[in-house]
Amino acid sequence: MKKFNELDKKMRVFETAADYCVLPGLFMVARLDGRSFTRLTKEVCQFEAPFDERFRDLMVATTESLMTCGFRVLYAYTESDEISLLFSLEDQLFGRKLRKYNSTLAAEASAKFSLLIGDVATFDCRISQLPSVELVVDYFRWRNEDAVRNALSAYCYWTLRKDCLDEQAATKRLLGLSVSQKNELLFQYGINFNDVPDWQKRGIGLYWEVYEKPAVNPINGEDVIAQRRRIKKDYDLPMKDEYSEFVKNIFK
Repeated sequence: MKKFNELDKKMRVFETAADYCVLPGLFMVARLDGRSFTRLTKEVCQFEAPFDERFRDLMVATTESLMTCGFRVLYAYTESDEISLLFSLEDQLFGRKLRKYNSTLAAEASAKFSLLIGDVATFDCRISQLPSVELVVDYFRWRNEDAVRNALSAYCYWTLRKDCLDEQAATKRLLGLSVSQKNELLFQYGINFNDVPDWQKRGIGLYWEVYEKPAVNPINGEDVIAQRRRIKKDYDLPMKDEYSEFVKNIFK
């Protein structure tokens, strides 16, 4: 019989043949997406459309959990059923192996969201490897603007659905409409898209902030002011160039 060490060495080759590690100096940004969340949110949980604060809070709590489960996350962003995470260049967890990041992050998000919602929920994950701060900014600018586009379309679609149009008719009504035409459609129903809450249009950002709190010096017992870190949840993110500057400031 072959000894265990011989078998282990032989079989590890097959398990690790597809291992790719992110090179030093490259930024990693993970994007997680909910799988079959339309069924989960509309049929199982029956959340309000197009936006529901209960679902928003579940996504924020899941994002916060990903920031505190062992990874060095500088910035996180969530919109709809997706989460993006920017890792520190110094993050060396799992030797920066992509398969470990993808599998662990998807598992952590799936487990946390399932516990919160009380039903089975799963996420997939993919990693972007970005060589510059400018590309990191472009990535988050892309997701920020995607949130705006999706929110406008969602408001139009569900406004028509609530006006008794079925799925096919509502989709057909919106086909080919420009941004200005969609805004006009909403205005005809008394909805000014500019007045929609920022978190619905722009997503939500989470990042670390330093704060001060009273403490006691354990050596001499004197009262002191200690600095601690906590996660700030930003529900009023800026847009366009202002958002680009906002993301750049994460690196300072």
